[in-house]
Amino acid sequence: GKTTHCAKIARKLKNENHRPLLVACDIYRPAAIKQLQVVGEQVGVPVFEMGQTNPVTIAKEAIKLAKDKGYDYVFIDTAGRLHIDTELMNELKSIKAEVKPTEILLTVDAMIGQDAVNVAETFNELLDITGVVLTKLDGDTRGGAALSIKAVTGRPILYVGMGEKLSDLEQFYPDRMASRILGMGDVLSLIEKAGETIDEEQAKEMSKKLKKAQFDFEDYLVSMQQMKKMGGMSSVMSMMPGLGNAKIKDEDMEKGEKQMARIESIIYSMTLEERRNPDILNPSR
Repeated sequence: GKTTHCAKIARKLKNENHRPLLVACDIYRPAAIKQLQVVGEQVGVPVFEMGQTNPVTIAKEAIKLAKDKGYDYVFIDTAGRLHIDTELMNELKSIKAEVKPTEILLTVDAMIGQDAVNVAETFNELLDITGVVLTKLDGDTRGGAALSIKAVTGRPILYVGMGEKLSDLEQFYPDRMASRILGMGDVLSLIEKAGETIDEEQAKEMSKKLKKAQFDFEDYLVSMQQMKKMGGMSSVMSMMPGLGNAKIKDEDMEKGEKQMARIESIIYSMTLEERRNPDILNPSR
């Protein structure tokens, strides 16, 4: 999730009217440069790359370009490690010494539990990281690793990755994480997510229609699309009090998502008149 999260944070800054630049310094992993270019294009952020050149040189040239072209944030996507590799760690130290980064963020997979804590501890000792990005918190994990990483490194967890989409990034709030760990849901994050994805005018219009009992299939379609934008049924349910910790089987959740897709297809197959006037539906229709 390291390369993806470079793009996720860059997207967030771009939406706040900054001019970020992504830099491809992972020259070892197959297609890593291409991946950064793809996600960079998706979020509308330029990518600087020099192929398989020395990563220290790439980082140095990127900073020079950023100063010339007026980019105010530079994300250097370095090679990732699932275990500590002395040679590659020395490379990171050289990049740090050359460009003197303001922040050194470690991206940690929340699913690997205690291993993540060991990696974070070693990285912090060698590089003096300034923060952590915790990914895959949309899965079965409850985020217990977050508490351990903070305790071991003393460094703040800045962001959490809540899904595969480039918009699935949330700022980390300890109290909300505690609620999730305890299965109490996370209503504040749900409200924030709704605020970002749901069209306010559409929501007001729908509220009026519901009060007048005028909710039709067009409205139902819109509400399903808005649920999708928020990450789907499983994402919404994980933030609901009492449901975040509920033992709902994956296959049942999958059936629910499939059923929603089926209903969506049925509505799309209707005529506009049928969608807006459900009363005219009969067996022949």
